[in-house]
Amino acid sequence: FGVVIATFVIGGAIYLILPLFRLDMQFLHCLLFGALIAPTDPIGVLGVLKEANVPKDLEMKITGEALFNDGVGVVVFLTILEAAQRPVPPTWLEVSTLFIQETIGGIVFGLAVGYLGFWLMRSIDNYAVEILITLAMVMGGYSLAHHLHISGPLSMVVAGLLVGNQGKKHAMSAVTEEYVDKFWELIDEILNALLFVIIGLELLVIKFTSSFVLIGLVAIFIVLGTRYVSIFLPAQSSDS
Repeated sequence: FGVVIATFVIGGAIYLILPLFRLDMQFLHCLLFGALIAPTDPIGVLGVLKEANVPKDLEMKITGEALFNDGVGVVVFLTILEAAQRPVPPTWLEVSTLFIQETIGGIVFGLAVGYLGFWLMRSIDNYAVEILITLAMVMGGYSLAHHLHISGPLSMVVAGLLVGNQGKKHAMSAVTEEYVDKFWELIDEILNALLFVIIGLELLVIKFTSSFVLIGLVAIFIVLGTRYVSIFLPAQSSDS
């Protein structure tokens, strides 16, 4: 809920301030920026937690929540993107149906893939094979989710949370757990490095102007304030 709230508040605020800088942008395109920036960065969250030396269980829970929020952000982004690309604006019912299909379908499919991987890993005790099972879950599961028109990222987050919690407790030996962790940590480092290289190359083709810099500075405060509100409101409702 926090990601969805932040998407619309950030998108709406950007849409309102752009005319002040003599820039015109469609509301759906502003929502795309909101969906892109609303989730917290799991990489940044993990870095802060490691520096703070928080307990391992708490680190896993917060990191898992950050990854899940990231998956929800991808679903919201793709839903708005599909709506923005249509020649005729979709109705709210169509948008809601697409979002529910991507979200609920992704969660259910992720649980199915995660349980299948958990069942396979519990039936053997060979770290090399179990690593290949986790790799097959990600590659095959993501491709199948895309074919079924449900959220691949959200499916893999749910499957990963299931295997990373129940799988480690009941399906992996200590040796397997160590090798699986090291394998995916290496994959994570490689993909993160590749991601930031691509972002750096993208900056080379962007033409910076003073208005863009000012909008960026204003957007920083909008995003930070909105994230606070988007966390505060659900937290208050859960407490009550």
